[in-house]
Amino acid sequence: MRIVAVTDASGAVVDAEWLRRAERVHRMLRTALPEDYAAKMKRVFAGGGRMCVAADGDRVLGVAVYRIYENTWAEVQLYVDDLVVDEAERSQGVGHVLMRHLEQVARDAGCTTFALDSGTRRDQAHKFYFREGMVITSFHFATRLK
Repeated sequence: MRIVAVTDASGAVVDAEWLRRAERVHRMLRTALPEDYAAKMKRVFAGGGRMCVAADGDRVLGVAVYRIYENTWAEVQLYVDDLVVDEAERSQGVGHVLMRHLEQVARDAGCTTFALDSGTRRDQAHKFYFREGMVITSFHFATRLK
């Protein structure tokens, strides 16, 4: 298994084929992504998002979408928008490899915090994040505007 960068540091897609391959796995988490996946992701990347995948040969095993930014409480942080492992590959270490990779990206960028949100009903994901050493530091509140 290896980690493949789908975007570069500026958010440009490095290889459109890897973005295409990532879509199937990404939709396992984000089922409401629009039909034009590439256009949606390019907007996310233009807004600061970055993507990498865990791959075995040409096959995507897992997808991570993340961003690095500075705010008032955490200084500089790496925030994980999405972390998803192919349903057929779960509990095989793919998520762990992605998490370690993202932590290293955060350290290399001088981040002081590595963070993500997880839906309240995603119990298996929560168990995974606890095993990975993450702790609950706050509640995230939101209101849909549409």
